[in-house]
Amino acid sequence: MAAHMSRCRTWSRVQRFGIAAYRRYSSGSGYPNISLSSPLPGIPKPVFASVDGQEKYETKITTLENGLKVASQNKFGQFCTVGVLVNSGSRHETKYPSGIAHFLEKLAFSSTAQYGSKDEILLTLEKHGGICDCQTSRDTTMYAVSAEVKGLDTVVSLLSDAVLQPRLLDEEIEMTRMAVRFELEDLNMRPDPEPLLTEMIHAAAYRGNTVGLPRFCPGDNVDKIDKKVLHNYLRSYYCPERMVLAGVGIEHEQLVECARKHLLDVRPVWGESTPTNVDLSVAQYTGGIIKMEKDMSDVSLGPTPIPELTHIMIGLESCSFLEDDFIPFAVLNMMMGGGGSFSAGGPGKGMFTRLYLNVLNRHHWMYNATSYHHSYEDSGLLCIHASADPRQVREMVEIITREFIQMAGTAGEMELERAKTQLKSMLMMNLESRPVIFEDVGRQVLSTGKRKLPHELCTLISNVTASDIKRVTTKMLRSKPAVAALGDLTELPSYEHIQAALSSKDGRLPRMYRLFR
Repeated sequence: MAAHMSRCRTWSRVQRFGIAAYRRYSSGSGYPNISLSSPLPGIPKPVFASVDGQEKYETKITTLENGLKVASQNKFGQFCTVGVLVNSGSRHETKYPSGIAHFLEKLAFSSTAQYGSKDEILLTLEKHGGICDCQTSRDTTMYAVSAEVKGLDTVVSLLSDAVLQPRLLDEEIEMTRMAVRFELEDLNMRPDPEPLLTEMIHAAAYRGNTVGLPRFCPGDNVDKIDKKVLHNYLRSYYCPERMVLAGVGIEHEQLVECARKHLLDVRPVWGESTPTNVDLSVAQYTGGIIKMEKDMSDVSLGPTPIPELTHIMIGLESCSFLEDDFIPFAVLNMMMGGGGSFSAGGPGKGMFTRLYLNVLNRHHWMYNATSYHHSYEDSGLLCIHASADPRQVREMVEIITREFIQMAGTAGEMELERAKTQLKSMLMMNLESRPVIFEDVGRQVLSTGKRKLPHELCTLISNVTASDIKRVTTKMLRSKPAVAALGDLTELPSYEHIQAALSSKDGRLPRMYRLFR
């Protein structure tokens, strides 16, 4: 037994150091002095698995005779995610009462020409282990279903029915009115004000146009939206040229065949489309301020309620996602990072981002400092959300304006590389999820007619330099600020003072001298 163990140890040494090295080692001359980065002598050259130049599962796109695009990406597994994305959202409601997209989101997957009720739709999907969802944003409406691959024909048929043949019954519209009212009430009561602030800063940045129009239905419009209004809107925007049928986890030919069968010659319930009424307005960045005085002293209940806070969001115009500068702005946003003062630490949590190092770690009284980047096909908005005690609002605003000015300085090599690595890591990690791939495929094909693959995006991220960050920031700082403020605003500086701070060299607010406090 002892001899066998000795032989095993001897062979492991031979494997580790090679024959010649082992002889030296066994003769008592010590371990070989070999760098860990160079190959060991006497060891066969490793063979690594590789793929041929092209990605095996690249996105395939086909345009049908009626203008509908079909995009797919195959992916291993027995489940697929399929959906219809429509180039329609709250930004297209200029000629209509605001809130139609919000209503359509709530009405999705209700009764259709083929299915008598929402329950019937859910029971049909259940047979294929499926779930459905509809989400609207400022520029896109997305109907999606995840189900077993073998149920693809049923899924595409159901999607066609839900998008083009909804009944929009009076009782369904009445239920939707109740759901919308509840959501509006909840929006004003919830402790997390971020959705409300996002609404406000878009309204301030693009006053009265395109992406500045309300994403949530205003309370005054809830009773104005009825079947006739919805049909008029759908007639203009729900046409095949403005749609993409996207699928992940299925064969492309199979999806095209289903699209031809269920989406090619279907007459919508509202009649023929009239795309001449489409609003083609380009987003006009205006800048400005929107304030909402609100008592925030009792927003959270419980044994340890959140103290009263004032929330400020300051933004500047960035660029559209179709421009080359979109990638440097995404890196800049990652470099700023930030979060709440109670975020747990650990790898990947962004504890080395500027808003943590320069703001949250230095000013213990600030509860939040987070960077956001919203980008659309014709404009974009980079903003910072900060929260603090109402008495320290002025100081908080100055800290944020200073951070904006410091963006124009030269980024350190290490922080730039960290931000780029974190962005690539986040991108690749998110694209592990089938529904996220589906959304990525659908949105890219809808807006550009093609899809940039992840490795192409990673190359673009790697090529971003410190001078790119400086260039895009300098350009951004020339725009007027957009400001949203919520809570006790007694100490809030004037819009002119915030604008002056963002035009100064150090980001400081103009000094105010008071005889009495």
